[in-house]
Amino acid sequence: MLPNPTLDKLQTLRLHGMIKALNEQHATPDINDLSFDERLGLMVDRELTEREDARMTTRLKAARLRHNACLEDIDYRSPRGLDKALILQLGSGQWLRDGL
Repeated sequence: MLPNPTLDKLQTLRLHGMIKALNEQHATPDINDLSFDERLGLMVDRELTEREDARMTTRLKAARLRHNACLEDIDYRSPRGLDKALILQLGSGQWLRDGL
């Protein structure tokens, strides 16, 4: 099957991540060293990543957060009494895994 009809069908199916992955594969000369299953796996992974990113972006917009906060930006020197070890432990997410 020719790339253009394939791209059109992927577009119709709204598989934008797979379109990007296929275009990248066409631009990569060593891609033929991979098996069909490996190449298909790369395309499916890309589609999944694109969808997860879009979902996260939508949720962040809906949350209307005023600040983009991250653990690395916390100033522990301020007199708020923050326990750095506790914050880092909570940030690791181990408490979630222990609860499951």
